[in-house]
Amino acid sequence: MMIKKALDYFGKDVVFPHSIAGLPSKLSDVEGLEIGQFKTNDGVLLNYWKAGQGEPLVFLPGWSSNGAEYINLIYLLKEKFEVYVLDQRNHGLSQKVNYGNRISRFSADLNDFLNATNIKKAHFCGWSMGCSVIWSYIDLYGQDYIEKLVFIDEAPSIYCHSNWTEEERINAGAFTSSAEGMIDAFQGRAPFNSLIVNTDLFNFYNTVDAPSFENSQFLCDAVSPYDKEALERVLFDHILNDWRDVITHKISKPTLVVSGEHSNWLESQSWIANIVPNGRTLIYGKHEHGDHFLHLKKPQKFAQELAEFLTE
Repeated sequence: MMIKKALDYFGKDVVFPHSIAGLPSKLSDVEGLEIGQFKTNDGVLLNYWKAGQGEPLVFLPGWSSNGAEYINLIYLLKEKFEVYVLDQRNHGLSQKVNYGNRISRFSADLNDFLNATNIKKAHFCGWSMGCSVIWSYIDLYGQDYIEKLVFIDEAPSIYCHSNWTEEERINAGAFTSSAEGMIDAFQGRAPFNSLIVNTDLFNFYNTVDAPSFENSQFLCDAVSPYDKEALERVLFDHILNDWRDVITHKISKPTLVVSGEHSNWLESQSWIANIVPNGRTLIYGKHEHGDHFLHLKKPQKFAQELAEFLTE
């Protein structure tokens, strides 16, 4: 177990390209930010970002994302919560390995993280694949360590089975009929084809009119650039899981589901909120960057609404 001040860990400060009122203009503006490291029970070194005091709030980033992209949210929420962002295996600052690249193992990593940090109760907030990791964690370990749940824009099943009705597909949010085809498209080896991968997600992976997102992407590029080969290792397993049984039968904690009008699987987000006992939705409009990256593009709005849900 290791924990260092962020500036000591990186050996430098990072100045962001935009100065935005109410947000950090450089890494050192996030006072008290630390980088921790622990070893999983299968020998992998994982890192996490930590700042603040109060009730623990654990962020599980999406596929390819990491704590650097959450720098604005850490800054905004650390006055009310003890904020953690876990860099998952093969992501961000964490070790790159060619084993354990399954969502079930990622959820075991989350369990190891909770034990390493001695967190006994926390709010869990997942985004994209991070939601799947939380669903797997609940499936395997239950909800004893969970206070409240927040899920940001993740389809309960990415893969669409050929014998599903259209209603099943919509409720599941499924948007691909080929795991291999989706991986090739995501990795830039093949063009997007709506018959194989029906999403315009990457049309919104940009910083147009989103300077806060540009800042966090700049930090990511400076301290934890992407490793495309390492990131690909978990994608096949991630695509093929169907979490509707966990959502239907194993979640009882208060749950907020966040999505936007640009989302390709908006109906499935409503399905999640309606099927869990204490669920609700928060939908961002198109004019509010209501796409897959909404919490990173509108961090001040998201942080305020997240805090209101967690503290009410």
